[in-house]
Amino acid sequence: MASEFHWYELRTTEPEAAADFYAKVVGWTAMDVGSAEHPYTVMATEKGGVAGIGHISLTPDTAPSWVGYVAVDDAEAYVERLAKAGGTVRTPAEDVPGMLRLANVADPQGTPFVLYHGLQDGAPPTGAPGETGYVGWRELIATEAGAAFDFYSGLFGWTKAAAYNMGPMGTYQLFSAGAEPIGGMMTQPAKGDPPHWNYYFRVSALGAAIVRLGAAGGMLVNGPQQVPSGEWVVQATDPQGATFHLMSVNP
Repeated sequence: MASEFHWYELRTTEPEAAADFYAKVVGWTAMDVGSAEHPYTVMATEKGGVAGIGHISLTPDTAPSWVGYVAVDDAEAYVERLAKAGGTVRTPAEDVPGMLRLANVADPQGTPFVLYHGLQDGAPPTGAPGETGYVGWRELIATEAGAAFDFYSGLFGWTKAAAYNMGPMGTYQLFSAGAEPIGGMMTQPAKGDPPHWNYYFRVSALGAAIVRLGAAGGMLVNGPQQVPSGEWVVQATDPQGATFHLMSVNP
């Protein structure tokens, strides 16, 4: 069975402010589950946690950003497989006591993500197709998308779905982790920009979410635009500078 993204984490300089921002824009409820030494906020729907927010210190090598957690059945085994396939292990597998075991890693092109397996039964809710409050799409902007797909397919069992010719921007390749596509990959059009994953948060109506975004101090970067699925998307940044996307069936 193919592995999938099951958690998303914002690493930011101002976690409390960020939690307030995303609660207003996406509609999540913020729940403090950390400690004084290790503050952490879970952002949840009525069904449970969807994402987390933790603190980073700003340095020349760090910036606020979202990272995705891919669920596997054995974190150590996948770390070894990733390293053999040319990926980078940034931190070895370690426990979050009683919750999960995780390793911070990067693909061969330097794109960060997390490998993890849960230490408890069950997994975070992913939502029904089209349900608001969940991540509806994952998008890899790669240095070279063909090589990136080969890496993730070999590691996680992802398969190719439809591909779209984007003209001068190249090919947008959809991928599946089962019957239906869960994301897309493309080669970075602007050479020199670092490869990265984008995550799309579902909202009920995009226009209303854009208004909330501006009122909460975020910035609209691109869109709204309609994509081939018929849905509407925007790219934005939060007040601390982290990039994220919103999507909705309603403009």
